[in-house]
Amino acid sequence: MRKTWSVALVVLGVASLAASSDWPQFQGPDRTGVSSETGVLRAFPEGGPKVLWTVKLGVGYGGPAVQGGKVYVLDRPDDVQEVLRCWDLATGNEEWTCAYEAKGKVDHNGSRSTPAVDDKYVFTVGIHGHFHCISKETHKPVWSKHLIQDFGGKAPQWAVAQSPLLYKDMVIVAPQSATVGVIALERATGKEVWKSKSIGPMQYSSPLIAKVAGMDQVIMMNGKCVAGVDPTNGAVLWTFDGLPVGTAEVPAPTAMGDDRFFVSGGYNAGCAAFKVEKSGDKYTVKQLFKNGNVDAHIHSAILFKDHLYVLGNTNNKKDGLVCLDLDGKLKWKTGGQMFDKGGYILVDGVLYIMEGAGGVLKIVAPSPDGFKELSQAKLLQGREIWAPMALSDGKLLCRDQGQMKCLDIKGK
Repeated sequence: MRKTWSVALVVLGVASLAASSDWPQFQGPDRTGVSSETGVLRAFPEGGPKVLWTVKLGVGYGGPAVQGGKVYVLDRPDDVQEVLRCWDLATGNEEWTCAYEAKGKVDHNGSRSTPAVDDKYVFTVGIHGHFHCISKETHKPVWSKHLIQDFGGKAPQWAVAQSPLLYKDMVIVAPQSATVGVIALERATGKEVWKSKSIGPMQYSSPLIAKVAGMDQVIMMNGKCVAGVDPTNGAVLWTFDGLPVGTAEVPAPTAMGDDRFFVSGGYNAGCAAFKVEKSGDKYTVKQLFKNGNVDAHIHSAILFKDHLYVLGNTNNKKDGLVCLDLDGKLKWKTGGQMFDKGGYILVDGVLYIMEGAGGVLKIVAPSPDGFKELSQAKLLQGREIWAPMALSDGKLLCRDQGQMKCLDIKGK
């Protein structure tokens, strides 16, 4: 009988480092896009949810992180500098900034990544590879690295987009050069703890931590493969290269339980699933399925009650929201332009999904029986509204190409 685990048991992140309401890094405490909060709206009031505050941002796609009642975004107001901004979650008042020079324009210009935040520091990765540890006390860099220049790497076509990972007392990033794959640094000093061997060229995916064979591993996807890395010493334990590599591998793998993972990418990469098995000290990887008809261009699939929910809109396909079972069988898809490449979060049994073209926020009840929209509200403007959202204490943070809004989605 197949063993099924809940998302909370499948993926081990850094929830112990943050209050239950914090969203301290990309895709939340455990980087699954799943919130443990309860009591959120299942239908918006007339006129939509209450907008608590709105702030201006430069163009871009960088998402917010929340820790200790403060909101952090790496902004790019021009082609000269990047600016870490800190706001108060309750009021939207900007409390401090830290700017550094990062000259140069890129295709689809603007910010890319989400900061990672602990009690003392904020860690950021900019579009050209600038990697900073910034003090929350002094609002200045404590130490700095460069993912391209320091490790002999090469930025991908659409610039550096990965978000740093917090694990124990380390911060983990992936230069993915010809000589270095993943690195772990001491948070306080920037001192190298370990580095892995090369695993392939940099694309746009971010590292995550997941349990494999009962052991924490860093899971990293790039333009060549998915790799499992030992977070204690940087040893590459296994690789999987069964996904047809597209032009842009953006979504991180999604843990499915029982040492299984789902992976996908844009530009006709399709999707696949694999299982990692351990015998003695050796790991083997078995492909479970491959499906060339379902692509996730930007956002990782979300697991809920033994089904995967995938935003399947790419430049080539318009599948909308897609539901797959864990054997890769299609249950349904909405099709058309619905959702474009907007972000989504699972909270209290419902999906909050942002329309990537137009800025309509929808509440959807995930079920293998069919698509069920519960409510919607127009909140943002323009197109390419692709940034990940964040949720903290019933406050949903979402942005477009010029602003970020804080929404009250607490249920009555």
